[in-house]
Amino acid sequence: MRTADCARCGAGIGFKGETLCHRCRAADREAALRAHCPNCGEFLRLQPGTGRCIRCSRTCVACGQVLRSTTAVHCQACRRRHDAAAAKAVCPRCGRSGFIRSETGWCGSCSRRPAPPLSPHPCVGCGQLARKKGEGLCLRCWTRSPTRPVTQAENLMLVLDDPPQWLIGFASFAAERHCVDRACLMVSAVGRLLVDGGASHPQALLERAWRPGRSPGALARTLEEFFVDQRLAFGLDQEARLAKGRRQRRVDATPEALRPPVAAFADHLVRSRERARRAGTQPRADSTIEQTLASIRDLARFVTGERVKTDWSAVEVGDIEEFLGERPANRRRQLQSSRQFFRWARKNKIVLIDPTRDIPGLPRRGFTGATLTMAEQRRLFRRWHGPDAHPHEALVGMLALLHAASNTEIRHLLVTDYDPTNSTLRLGRRSLPVPVDPVTRIAVQRCLSHRAALETANPYLIVTAITKTRTTPASPAYLCHVLDPAGVSPKPLRSTRIVDLVVTLDPKVVSEALGIKAEGLVDYLADHVDAGRLNRGNGEHHGRQ
Repeated sequence: MRTADCARCGAGIGFKGETLCHRCRAADREAALRAHCPNCGEFLRLQPGTGRCIRCSRTCVACGQVLRSTTAVHCQACRRRHDAAAAKAVCPRCGRSGFIRSETGWCGSCSRRPAPPLSPHPCVGCGQLARKKGEGLCLRCWTRSPTRPVTQAENLMLVLDDPPQWLIGFASFAAERHCVDRACLMVSAVGRLLVDGGASHPQALLERAWRPGRSPGALARTLEEFFVDQRLAFGLDQEARLAKGRRQRRVDATPEALRPPVAAFADHLVRSRERARRAGTQPRADSTIEQTLASIRDLARFVTGERVKTDWSAVEVGDIEEFLGERPANRRRQLQSSRQFFRWARKNKIVLIDPTRDIPGLPRRGFTGATLTMAEQRRLFRRWHGPDAHPHEALVGMLALLHAASNTEIRHLLVTDYDPTNSTLRLGRRSLPVPVDPVTRIAVQRCLSHRAALETANPYLIVTAITKTRTTPASPAYLCHVLDPAGVSPKPLRSTRIVDLVVTLDPKVVSEALGIKAEGLVDYLADHVDAGRLNRGNGEHHGRQ
């Protein structure tokens, strides 16, 4: 008997007090038992053991993949793998597991016939017989063939959508400066850069090839030389990048409380150098800026550690005096850097009073460096005149001892600076070519022979194993340590020659001959025992220390 209508579907209800029919009440009971399966997302009953629906609960015991069959325990891939593993056995010949062939009783590798050896053919390069498929080069000649990078570049251009026209030229350029394998690796690396989705402009390629660190990498260095030579891109300016990193390390080493003004001062020094370059005056070198920042860093450490002050405006004259007293030998340089910093700080309203303004500086003193005796000079001359010394050691020693050449002049000495016809050598900024004595001429010829044996395109006279594939001069560290076998460094050799020239000749003549300012030779002159000049100039005599 129908007593009411269902509130949900409108069907008849046969019991009093009910609002839903029996079908809607059964659907509600079923819905309470169901939930969304976390694996397939279907709204089904979840199994208590797995927390998933019944279809997703049937999984492979090996890999966990869902199975369709209600009786299977492995998926198709695992079943095939299991059957294949069961069919394998140990080969009696090689002892490895494999499918045993019924014909031979061995595994497939042992049952397979070996390939017949290739017939020998003469190599078109060296003429020796080699087993290869046909006419051509043997493996040794092919590996050393200089056309490999060019051929690789040609093949690369065929697969690129928009190949650059300079690619074959770069391959030839790299093959001239590197071994064939290294040149091929560079061509492959350039190919990867061209297809990585980035810009293919030479400048963009050069930036992406650059690697952070002290060296930009062989690929970036070779690309830089090639692009700059072909006027396709600007150089990386690795020296400026390294100098920027050194300045930043000195700023970061400053205590945090005093660091912001030091960072602004470092930027001021760089901007001042750029203005000096544009104005045509003498800009500061990177080493000068780094020494100045190092002095300010040491001062900041002293102020925060010893004086417990965290503000530059709290620094007093006594603090500067005690800081300068810790290193008396470096007092002049530290006072100069401190004055430069506090003048800038006062101008920018970081401090109100310059604490270094009234601190007196040390008087200029004469030359106190080390020099060599006549016996030491004779020993070194005999060593470098003989054939046992390395050509670089002999050349650096002779130029420093006989011609007062600096490390910078020797490092930047080009092959074209030597004139074998007139037997002269152009050194640095000296106004006239330097006549070369027979001993120095022999040292130069030995260096030329050593350079020719390296087969390098480096234009400098001194070429090392590092600069063989580059066009840069030897590093300053190499010049400083090239005389280590002789137990001497270039600085005392040059000082000995300058002292002898200044004492013997007029300082103005020496300055013109060596390309040095006459004011820079005053220290060497003051070291000479000349009582008349010293009494008129200073009122006292300072002898050699």
